[in-house]
Parts: sequence; C-alpha cells; structure tokens
Amino acid sequence: MRANAAWLGVLAIMVCPLAGAMEHVTLKNGFAVDCVRREAVGGRVRLYLNSAQNDANYLEVAAGDVVRVETMPDPPRPIAASTPVAVKNAPPSVALTRTEMREMLAHAGAAHDIDKDLLASVVRAESGGQVRAVSRTGARGLMQLMPATANTLGVKDSFRPDENIAGGTAYLDELLTRYHDNVALALAAYNAGPGAVDKYHGVPPYHETRAYVARVIREFNRRKRMAVAARGQ
Repeated sequence: MRANAAWLGVLAIMVCPLAGAMEHVTLKNGFAVDCVRREAVGGRVRLYLNSAQNDANYLEVAAGDVVRVETMPDPPRPIAASTPVAVKNAPPSVALTRTEMREMLAHAGAAHDIDKDLLASVVRAESGGQVRAVSRTGARGLMQLMPATANTLGVKDSFRPDENIAGGTAYLDELLTRYHDNVALALAAYNAGPGAVDKYHGVPPYHETRAYVARVIREFNRRKRMAVAARGQ
C-alpha cells in the first residue's frame, strides 16, 4: 500500500497549523523547514513546528547547518473546497451504511493501490460522509470533486457514492504519482491545488491547507491504532 501508519505518523510532525508569522529555514543539506519560532540551545537551534510554548514538536539542528531564514507572508485564506455547506433545495441526502462505505473504499483503494483507511480519512475531512455535500466553491459529494475535475475523471454524477469515490481516488492517485508518493504533498494538492504546492515547493502556508493535511493524517493514524487494538483483543 502507498501509505502506512508509521510513515504518516512521522509526516504529522512536519505539518502544523500556522500561528502568526512563519519562517522558512533552509539547511546546508538542502532540506527546508517551515517553523513558527526558533530557539538557540548551546550550539544548536530548535525549529518549533507548533506555537505552544512547552511543545516538544520541534527539529533540532546544528547552528552552522542553517543557511538561510526567510519570513513567510501569511497569504489570504482560501475558501476551503472541503467545507460542506447547506444548499437550498438540495436533493435529500443519501445515507450509506458503514459496510457499503467500506466496500466502496476498499474497491477503489485496491484499484489504485491506496490504503482504504487513507481514503476513509479523506472522505471524513472532505464531507464528513455526506453523500450530497456541496462546498461554497461548488465541490460535490463524498470526496468533494469540483465539476471540472469530475468531468476530467469521467465522473458523470458526483452525488453517486461509487462514482465520486472512484473519481476522488483516481485523482488522489494522480497526485501521489506527481509528488512521488509524498502523502502530505498529495493531500495539500488535493485541498489547495497542485499549483499552490508547486509554487511553494511544499505544503502551502495556508491555514486551511495545513490544518486539512494534519487532520487527514491524524484520522488515518487513529484508524490504524484502532485496527491494531482490535487485533490485540
């Protein structure tokens, strides 16, 4: 599978909600980190990824490894395509049973070699499982497909759960391929668009997008922990 709990757990510490002005820190090895604050500790520097004062979520590097520090502007917050809103005169909602949802996600995941729990986590973040969810920007269905994207993917009815999941999974597959199976980048592109990811050469510094990526990864890890606990009973 193209995702696993341990790897996504590591990713979770690299993606954090913004808290004021962020800094883009470039290291000697070419790696770059976006942090909310820096703290000198002896000859080393801690790059904090969250704003909490006592947070242990940081990377520690040698002071000499820091090549450049740039203050990142806080761009306008985009309207999240993943935020469903009520639509006047919308057709009645279609409820899926858990079994039906699991079967559709498993089928789509198997077709694209994507962990079904990752797909379930995307569905939860995008629509909360609402088959007829429509966002302010017009994204539709369980995996919140924009009409143009749905058309490109051959999805004729985004409110049909099987079509929507198949289309959303195919699109996520395209993004995973584009970003060499980097799940965080693929999720960021799913939320904010590939253009934003390419522009910033990583997860864009948008509050909504960073929160979205972290939310999906958190949900994925929760599902994996529950599966492990169930097997241990």
